[in-house]
Amino acid sequence: MTDRIEAAAAELRPLLQEFLLWVPANAPESDPDLVGSAALWHRLSQRSDVGHWRRDDLRPLMLDRLPQVVEDPDAAADAMVPSLRSYLTFLHETGRLTAASDRLELLLNELDALEDDFVDRMEDAIGETEWDDEEDGEEDEGLGDFEPFADELAELPTLRLRPDAELAADARRVPLITAARDLSVWIGTDRKVGQSTLLTDAEVEEAVTALGLTGPQKLWNLWNLAIDLEFVTPSGEDTVSIDSDTAAWPFDDDEDVLDAWMLGLGSIDYGDPELDDDDLTVALSGLTRETLIRVLLSGGQKALDDLREELAEAVRDYDDLGDAAWEAAGDPLVPVLDWLTGYGMAEVEGDTVQLTSLGTEGVVHLVDEADLDIDARPAIDAMTAHDLLSFSADMSEEEADAEFAAWMRLREPAQAAEELLGAAVEDESDALVRVQAASLVGQLGEVAIPAWKKALNEESLRSYAATHLTQLEVDDAPEPTQADTHWLILDMWTISAGLGRAEFVSSLEDIGPATDLISLLEVIWKVRHPHLDELLEAIAEAHPDRNVGKAAKRALFKARSGD
Repeated sequence: MTDRIEAAAAELRPLLQEFLLWVPANAPESDPDLVGSAALWHRLSQRSDVGHWRRDDLRPLMLDRLPQVVEDPDAAADAMVPSLRSYLTFLHETGRLTAASDRLELLLNELDALEDDFVDRMEDAIGETEWDDEEDGEEDEGLGDFEPFADELAELPTLRLRPDAELAADARRVPLITAARDLSVWIGTDRKVGQSTLLTDAEVEEAVTALGLTGPQKLWNLWNLAIDLEFVTPSGEDTVSIDSDTAAWPFDDDEDVLDAWMLGLGSIDYGDPELDDDDLTVALSGLTRETLIRVLLSGGQKALDDLREELAEAVRDYDDLGDAAWEAAGDPLVPVLDWLTGYGMAEVEGDTVQLTSLGTEGVVHLVDEADLDIDARPAIDAMTAHDLLSFSADMSEEEADAEFAAWMRLREPAQAAEELLGAAVEDESDALVRVQAASLVGQLGEVAIPAWKKALNEESLRSYAATHLTQLEVDDAPEPTQADTHWLILDMWTISAGLGRAEFVSSLEDIGPATDLISLLEVIWKVRHPHLDELLEAIAEAHPDRNVGKAAKRALFKARSGD
């Protein structure tokens, strides 16, 4: 789910920001960008805790998931394993590797054992890319490809996505997943399958009857969906078995439900019409995806007559047999809409088809997978303060102001101040969210005074609270101290460090001449900021003035020794 990916990325950002600061002095050969991808998919696919790593996590991550998502397999082949080694070492040294994790030595040994296989996967990916480039300098576009719609997708107004709880509730009611569960229960444990035909004719008839299906083709599509959902898995060389959790569908946990639904998203291709003639079937391959993208571009709903006309023309343009295939299928939209409605992605009302919340979520995910731009965010009424702060980081000032104004219309200003400052203390290492929260609450004026007073008790917000309360001329407001000023400086340095070396050095130079920066380093080490050590290491490594570097190293020594 796109909002879950964004939420996981926001959760990881401060940790990866700290890793970025740790790298220059401890693992300069590492590539933080590669680590970001691995850490994100570990969080989404393996563990709910970013610091929980087990040896068993590494094989599916390295050999199954990452080969599908790595953008530069050449760079990954060279640097992924050493970079991930550095990241795990960083987690261990900073106390982020949880007690439930395997020992660092075991994790690193497992990475080493997987390295050759991972490099092989990357070399295969490189070879496939080179083969495609040599075969036809430019990949042919086909029915269902999203690339031809890239400009239109980028120009769409912001798509609003529903929260996970609502999506999970919808997913629990998806008929096709329920049918796939029932098929899996029928399959049972250690069912023998053949090499040429998975089931005997008698078994096919038994399954069709037991599940109330209209024919064998429905059975095979459900069989494939059950495999996609991981409801059924191989249990031997010629046997398959129901997974131990399958019978419990619909699951209680929202994340588990959405993970399962997402695993089956590729099943939309089973909605493409299947004809007796293979060539005609191929001509209609991709029709379901083409339907989804055209409905999305029409604002999420489209008249069926207009849709049929557009799709018939598209099929004709993409394949010489398009007209013949369209005619042979009767109404090609029937199986397409049957599958989309059965998977909870579309609804048909009268002569109109429209995307559901799940449908919009699914199409946005497919667009993201195609590496195309689309503006999708949580719906305003479902957006938490943390969502607002996280998404605003990637918006223009004008967009962020509009988002804030829309969010504010749904709550009282005093409540908004409480929510924003509450979000800012969820993770004291996230300086960017903290600065954004303080900036937005600062716009609310005197109504935010109670929230600012409460924030005085939070170490990470005290400096902002004291500053704003003083500016508001609150009688009993504490005067900002030198330590408060230094905290604000350290927050700004943390943010600039995440923007790259040049931005970081520029923020250091904003302090003034090197002598001023050295004087600051002589005292700023006393502030117990979560990124103090990493920042001092980064200053020592990045600043061009050797005297500044020495001062940063002295400050780091004092900070670590507690002098």
